[in-house]
Amino acid sequence: MSSQQTLVIKIGSNVLTQSNGLPDLSRMEHLTGQIMALRKTGKKVVLVSSGAVAFGKQHNPLPEKLNPILKKQIWAATGQVRLIQEYQHLFQAKNQGIAQVLVTKEDFRDRKHYLNMKNCVEALLQQDIIPIVNENDTVTITELMFTDNDELASLTAAMINADSLLILSNVDGIFTGNPEDPSSELIESVNASVAEISNYITASKSSFGRGGMLTKFAMAKKSADLGIEVIITNGKKDGCLTDFLNNRLRCTRFETKKKKQASKKWLAHGSDYFKGEVFINEGAKKSLTSTVIRSLLPIGVTQIKGEFEKGDIILIRDESNEKIGLGKAAYSSKSANEKIGLKNQKPIIHYDYLYLFDHD
Repeated sequence: MSSQQTLVIKIGSNVLTQSNGLPDLSRMEHLTGQIMALRKTGKKVVLVSSGAVAFGKQHNPLPEKLNPILKKQIWAATGQVRLIQEYQHLFQAKNQGIAQVLVTKEDFRDRKHYLNMKNCVEALLQQDIIPIVNENDTVTITELMFTDNDELASLTAAMINADSLLILSNVDGIFTGNPEDPSSELIESVNASVAEISNYITASKSSFGRGGMLTKFAMAKKSADLGIEVIITNGKKDGCLTDFLNNRLRCTRFETKKKKQASKKWLAHGSDYFKGEVFINEGAKKSLTSTVIRSLLPIGVTQIKGEFEKGDIILIRDESNEKIGLGKAAYSSKSANEKIGLKNQKPIIHYDYLYLFDHD
């Protein structure tokens, strides 16, 4: 394991709360100590921490009839202060600087926002400051929320070209059945298809988080496909991060594919962020999916749907309406419509900004 590794560590809500719903401050203290042990070996760490809503919920009882979105925003806004204050206190005692980075889904969709965010996080790491990333719940609405912090952690790991993504949950990993059932076995390595493994996973959600093991699996698989090592393990167990350091961690580890270039990592997570759709003919599909790397030219486009600007993410579909991939638009939907089917035109998607679902 390289000492220069960049790690994204996601700490789940159930790790940071006790069974009575109160924040587990001793667990936070233990984990910050573990993170410092990683830092001392030269590893750079980005923390994606849940817990803001849980912190706020415990200290701000709200009327039952209040709008659920407003309640969540209030708890997030008040709880985020308490959460970051606790991290500040714990890391300051260890002479470690931290920074708060609040993001929205829109930040990952817009290429300019994305690069600004990437540059900020990387600059913090270069200055040996630990970025603590969380969703800016106060300005997001339901349809623009991340699935949960597992999605945010996966996006963050792709953005900074992390070597590993550690998802700390309240179980050791993915089991062949209910983790509480003694007959269930831990799946230590994942390299099989989604269908085979997902059959084992319960879709139940935690009491404080928005997602369950099914979303963890989906995000972990996507990150591993991009070349990022993903580990799901039990953050409630003492010494989990030093066990990771010493290669003796009880966990589920996702085998990685070949690393993708940075632009493809951005696009790979764009399935929910695309602004428009481009339909291509069979000839263009064969060209894109051949062993030779090619761009998408207007001559292969049959239809444009939606409005988009240069630089937006667009979805590519074939004549059967099947999703082929994603790309960064080289020009606007208006210009693209004018060039449909024409020869000798610049690519609508350059191959450097093209991500194919089954062929990349």
